[in-house]
Amino acid sequence: MQLIDIGANLTHESFDRDLDAVLERARAAGVVQMLITGASREHSPMALELARRHPGFLYATAGVHPHHATEYTDECDAEMRALHAHPEVVAVGECGLDYNRDFSPRPAQRKAFERQLQISADLAVDGVGKPLFLHQRDAHDDFIAMMKNFDGQIGPAVVHCFTAERRELFDYLDRDWYIGITGWLCDERRGAHLRELVKHIPAERLLIETDAPYLLPRTMRPLPKDRRNEPAFLSHIVEELARDRGEDVALTAANATAATRALFRLPRV
Repeated sequence: MQLIDIGANLTHESFDRDLDAVLERARAAGVVQMLITGASREHSPMALELARRHPGFLYATAGVHPHHATEYTDECDAEMRALHAHPEVVAVGECGLDYNRDFSPRPAQRKAFERQLQISADLAVDGVGKPLFLHQRDAHDDFIAMMKNFDGQIGPAVVHCFTAERRELFDYLDRDWYIGITGWLCDERRGAHLRELVKHIPAERLLIETDAPYLLPRTMRPLPKDRRNEPAFLSHIVEELARDRGEDVALTAANATAATRALFRLPRV
């Protein structure tokens, strides 16, 4: 199988000590490409630098997560736009709204999100905006309303780390957005509802991700002693996903890989 992890936070400090080994384990597990999530002014440039050190294998996103929305100044906007001039940066984000934790005031979240949607629109190629890597938690109605304000301007979008309910899923699918599924699927405490919902995601809209080092799949055996998630565990997630969809795992993997390359315009390897 050829797998692509669409969301790995490899700039996280937990990977500082053994990143090369983490990448080698990912390759051995069938991960042929991955996107390094840029989610702040600090980490988006780091994601780009990491991608530049591993051409063709690693790519980056550049954006500001709603938790960090208060840092989205005019200077930050200029920094994001400069990052997006690099071909290794393939998506705008991680950006969106998070009303679950409210680490940033909601008006600041909405302003930062709007400015990043404008970046996607401004970077349109042949009338299609740059792809979006989106975060939404407990903010569905405002999230949809803001996206609607940019209808016909922004690029294709993936709602990363989908964990919500049926109504939200079908609202996203009705708008032809992609859905990112993580190891949340493997969490019997919080993710059991996803086992049924994933059956309804069209193959051409279903993407897979680890969100490493977060969301270690709880059904793995044995679990790593440090409880750190990493891209090599993507193969476990796709196996669980295929089982829930009633598909052969090779088919689920192939479809997710094809959909990922279509969304982010990645080359074949």
